Amino acid sequence: MTSNICNTIFDACVLDYHGKDDVDASIQNPYPANLFEHLLYHKNWIDTVQWHLEDIVRNPTINSEEGIAIKRRIDKSNQDRTDMVEFIDAYFLDAYKSIQPRSGATINTESPAWAIDRLSILALKIYHMQAEANRKDASAEHIKACTDKVSILLEQRRDLSQAIDDLLNDIANGDKYMKVYKQMKMYNDPSLNPVLYQQSGN
Repeated sequence: MTSNICNTIFDACVLDYHGKDDVDASIQNPYPANLFEHLLYHKNWIDTVQWHLEDIVRNPTINSEEGIAIKRRIDKSNQDRTDMVEFIDAYFLDAYKSIQPRSGATINTESPAWAIDRLSILALKIYHMQAEANRKDASAEHIKACTDKVSILLEQRRDLSQAIDDLLNDIANGDKYMKVYKQMKMYNDPSLNPVLYQQSGN
């Protein structure tokens, strides 16, 4: 099932990143660029780097210049993340382009790729919560709370995985159909963000 592929790749990518544990490390995608798996690995690498940038920027002793530079990296990462989701949805649109929706077919509240995006983030939450549950210097209360949260996150991943597989099966059977909207983010566009276009005079 698709969710198994996603979860396996996301978990492997998170482990690969932590082998380096460096937000400036170069991605070494093990999958050829023409494969769906390549998109999944790339997507999770973006998410993993951004996760750690979000940690760094919250350091209370960070100097303002470095903090601004990291916030701008996060802004770019958010755009890259959105772009990757749209690439993944394009893959599904092509995969199901020959499917004729049945009469009465309905649309889902989110596209397959945005649901897969949530799986990618769950892989990161599970990894880091498990790390907290395994801390040797933490209190028993902290370890218990984090262990309980790991169980909830794993249940959440099982439920989301099943929902994704069900959605893709419904699309393949014509019971649901895909309709994808571009995100049209405005803050990165110099023609749509008033702070930017007022400065440029356009």
